[in-house]
Amino acid sequence: MKFKRFKFKNVKSTNNTAVRIIKNSNIEYGMVISETQKNGRGQYGKKWISYKGNLFVSFFFKLENLNISLKKLTKINCLLVKKLLSIYYKKKIIFKKPNDLMINKKKICGILQETLSKLDKTFLIVGIGINLVKNPNINDYPTTNLFSLMKKKILKKEIENHLEKIFELNLTKLYK
Repeated sequence: MKFKRFKFKNVKSTNNTAVRIIKNSNIEYGMVISETQKNGRGQYGKKWISYKGNLFVSFFFKLENLNISLKKLTKINCLLVKKLLSIYYKKKIIFKKPNDLMINKKKICGILQETLSKLDKTFLIVGIGINLVKNPNINDYPTTNLFSLMKKKILKKEIENHLEKIFELNLTKLYK
């Protein structure tokens, strides 16, 4: 499996953009990346606060021939992002159900999954937001970012490339 990359300067949300690409093309595997997003979405209709310099990416892929439940796939996607973060941050990273990653009891990453049907195909869209350089201040919900944890800047392009490889390698294994 190879993801076709779509790069943008600014979008409403990478998930919304993935939906548009699926509806208007025959592409079955894609990766949408944006420098900023105006209306990032989180779980249960919450807003994802999107600061420039952080990572906003959505993968999409068809679910046909994928021999696994959506619930298990949700956990796998969280573990793949955790695998990415553990390349850079060597201490404990916690997976908090249904789809958050936490470091020191503070949220560093959120994942939003959606399904979309087009004709006879069903797609999964996996939106990933990682606080790389700045985190929002949210009442009653502590957050953090990778830069403040590591005290050094990591190239966003490097993280995008690592994440793409991790998803391609591991998701390919799940197809019949």
